[in-house]
Amino acid sequence: MDTTYYDHGTPAERWERARTFFDAKDYAAAARVLGGLVEEVPEQTGPRLLLARSYYHSAQLRRAESELRVIVERDPVEHYARLMLGRTLERQGRQDEADTHLRIASALAGDFEQA
Repeated sequence: MDTTYYDHGTPAERWERARTFFDAKDYAAAARVLGGLVEEVPEQTGPRLLLARSYYHSAQLRRAESELRVIVERDPVEHYARLMLGRTLERQGRQDEADTHLRIASALAGDFEQA
């Protein structure tokens, strides 16, 4: 498989290309671009989160879960990653695990249930 198009350009150019694919709902192509970018800049949350979202929307749920767990491990208060992890676990039928992350995401967002 030729990946030259997906790997070509500076990290900023590839980030924009990935966002264009994602916005066009071509999640598999976005993931192909982002996979290399995340390897190159593993410490950056933005590309990894968009990669996880691309995996989620293309029903690659185990891959999405893996990327989201990396983010949450590094930054336990990353609200959106917690929410996405909860939704990803829900789609896999793992509701008990999902509920924990969804509750944390809700608390981080300030959405407390009224008694």
